[in-house]
Amino acid sequence: MIRGIGASSGIAMGQAFVIPTWEWDFPEKMIDVTDLAYEFERLYDGIRSSKDELELIKQEIKEVVGQDQAYIFDAHLAILEDPIFMNEIQGIIELQYKAAEVAVKEVIDKFVGMFNMIDDEYMKERALDIKDVGNRLLKHLLGDTSSTVPPIDHPYILVAKELTPSQLAHLDPTKVLGLLTILGGTHSHVSIMARAMSVPYVLGLEGKLLRPIQNGDFLIIDGQEGTLYINPDKLTIERYQARKKNWLEFKESLQEIADVAPVTVDNSYVNLHANINSVMEIDQVLRNGASGVGLFRTEYLYMDRDSLPGEDEQFEVYLHAAKQLKGRPIVIRTLDIGGDKKLDYMPLPKEDNPFLGYRAIRISLDRKDLFMTQLKAILRASHYGNVKIMYPMVTSLGEVRQAKALLEKAKAELSAQGVPYNAKIEVGLTIEVPAAALIADVLASEVNFMSIGTNDLVQYVLAVDRMNENIAHLYNPYHPAVIRLLKHVIDAGKSVGIPVGVCGEMAGDVRALPIWLGLGIEELSISVQTLLQVKHRLLSSDAKKCKELVSEILVCKTSDEIIELLAQTEQTESIVGGS
Repeated sequence: MIRGIGASSGIAMGQAFVIPTWEWDFPEKMIDVTDLAYEFERLYDGIRSSKDELELIKQEIKEVVGQDQAYIFDAHLAILEDPIFMNEIQGIIELQYKAAEVAVKEVIDKFVGMFNMIDDEYMKERALDIKDVGNRLLKHLLGDTSSTVPPIDHPYILVAKELTPSQLAHLDPTKVLGLLTILGGTHSHVSIMARAMSVPYVLGLEGKLLRPIQNGDFLIIDGQEGTLYINPDKLTIERYQARKKNWLEFKESLQEIADVAPVTVDNSYVNLHANINSVMEIDQVLRNGASGVGLFRTEYLYMDRDSLPGEDEQFEVYLHAAKQLKGRPIVIRTLDIGGDKKLDYMPLPKEDNPFLGYRAIRISLDRKDLFMTQLKAILRASHYGNVKIMYPMVTSLGEVRQAKALLEKAKAELSAQGVPYNAKIEVGLTIEVPAAALIADVLASEVNFMSIGTNDLVQYVLAVDRMNENIAHLYNPYHPAVIRLLKHVIDAGKSVGIPVGVCGEMAGDVRALPIWLGLGIEELSISVQTLLQVKHRLLSSDAKKCKELVSEILVCKTSDEIIELLAQTEQTESIVGGS
């Protein structure tokens, strides 16, 4: 068994189909000054053909991954229209008299090298996008029609050093059992597409393979655990066949409980809200019976475009979401960029520790023009539905009060314009840094609700970058320090009578459900994909027994002891599980 990183859950079993590592290799070709016009025409023809292909891919992929994920190819189209990228190519042709394909390759190599030198996952993914677009353009310039054709007579697990969205888009989704790459990131475009297609995906295998995987090798990949088996024995195959069968049957049965109220066996009601990145996901939110939207990540409105969205554009999006939910609550988190989320048109300062730097509420309070635009758009939408506002990455009372003062200013401006809004709109904040957790009682007195962001809180408490392959195994949500801090925050909310919700991966981990029930959590905000799994366990859980369990957990000295207690509880409840 080889352990990588799981990027899209599920189990895949089948033969490997390996895409060979391929780089363009051609001699440097010089041109005569009289050929400049012809060379530019070749370049423009290649760009037009590349754009036509990308538009076609974009339309085709919508049917597979939906409108929401097709935006990935807008980013590729934007590269072909980027003036810096194109001016570099044109300058090499015009000033150095090099052929178009030579100029394109030089510029690709330059930008890919620059981005790869930056210790930032987002920038490395942009390097892959440039390589993908550049290779498409080179293919047209060189007249290369060759391709590595996957098998059409049987399904396969696709294996590559790295994979681009274009390569994935060209594959027959009915034949792709799973994806396996040496490189890649869990927030990459390919990872996003894999999750949208429900294709298991494991990555991060660099330096872990004793030999290269070959065509025909029988593989088992577990996208939840991030594990890989190469040519496993019969016993392992049979074990995973049984796990996969149970998991598929379990998933099919879950839709039957979509409209069942999320109530424990002893009548404790828990709101199961969904996390979304786009209004396109609301249909699935409603289909899976969510109580509402507990986290609308608005930063995706700002990404993969050329300029900031205006107030009217944002208002239309929030309005659409509020109306679709028909009275169900929607918590709109204000702009949370920085860290691993960047805007191409709004450069942020280079930082050694961007996750601890200029991001989230810090940017909003610094760029009040951006913040006011968003606040007014949210306020306008609040007139038409159950809309709430949540501020990300708060660390102090001063930040909360500054944000509240700007919200009041936004209200005053709308009132002066005669624009309707909900004057009593609820305001909350995320608890995702230890400083906020430790003064949760102080912060709770200033807001209507709090939401614990488990992903960041866990990594900050443990000083572990969960995306760092070398230390990812140290990222442990069940560390006793984490559990004790969670209790502190939840108790702080209860002391002033405001609800405390939980979002992040730990909120959607069915193993953790007894902890939330035992601590008295009344709201979980989780991914749409795992919502029904959590509800399934919730319906057979006993909140009173969970409180007794948490009393035992709080005196545990190690995470192993905590995990063992949770495992015993799961076995007792006879919950059907899967990967």
